[in-house]
Amino acid sequence: MRLQGRSAIITGAGSGIGRATAKLFAEEGARLALVDRDAAGLQETLSLIGEATTHVGDVGNAKFAEAVVGEVVGRHGRLDILMTAAGFSCGGTILTTDPADWDAVFRTNVGGTWLWARAAVPQMQQQKSGSIITLASQLAIAGGKGNSAYIAAKGAIVSLTRTMAVDFAADGIRVNAIAPGAIDTPMLHRSFARHANADEVREASRNRHAMKRFGQAEEIAQAALHLASNASSFTTGTVMVVDGGWLAA
Repeated sequence: MRLQGRSAIITGAGSGIGRATAKLFAEEGARLALVDRDAAGLQETLSLIGEATTHVGDVGNAKFAEAVVGEVVGRHGRLDILMTAAGFSCGGTILTTDPADWDAVFRTNVGGTWLWARAAVPQMQQQKSGSIITLASQLAIAGGKGNSAYIAAKGAIVSLTRTMAVDFAADGIRVNAIAPGAIDTPMLHRSFARHANADEVREASRNRHAMKRFGQAEEIAQAALHLASNASSFTTGTVMVVDGGWLAA
C-alpha cells in the first residue's frame, strides 16, 4: 500500500473529489482526518472508508485549521499529507457577483488553502517531509465565462502553490496543484443548475473536452495519490492537469 501508516488531512471530504480521495487514500493505508462543513456528508464518507476522524467546520477559519492539525499531530505524531479539496462557486461576472459571494468564494478556495497550509507547514518542517496537494482548475489556465470569482480564486491557488513549493522545498515539503476539468460532482451539477438553459450548458461543457465526457472524482483521486506518494518524490511546484483534453482541444 502506497500510503501505509501516513497521516493525512483532506478538506472537502464530504462529497465529490474529497470523498473519492479519502476512499482511495484509506485503501492505500493512510490514517485520515476528514474535514467538511457538511456533517451528514462527512458521515457518508466515513461509512465508505470505515475508520477516520471527522471534523465539521468552516475551512476559512484559522483557529479551526490549527485545531484540526494539532489534533492530528497529537494523535499520530506527524502530518504527512494535506489535501485542500474544499471548494465553493457562485457563478457570475464581476458585474453580477455580489461582494459577499466574492468574499465567500475566496474564503473557501484561497483561505481554505492558505490557512490549512499555514497550520500544517510547521509540523512538516519539523519532520523534514510532507506533501501538500491543492485543487486548482483548468479554468485558471484557460479562463471561462460567467464564473469570475471562482476562476480568479483558482488562479490564486496556482500562484500560491508555486510560491509555497519554492519557499519550503529545502524543508522536504512538496507542494503541487491538480487542475481538473469538469468533474461529475455535486458542485458541477449545482453550477449547471444556475443556468436557465442548463441542459444546453451541460452539453457544451461536455463537448468542450477532447474526450467528450466529464471526468470522475475517482480519476482526480488517482492524481492525488500520485502526488501524495513516493512516486512523485521529484515533483514540486507543478500543476497537474487532469482535464480530458480541455486545454488541448
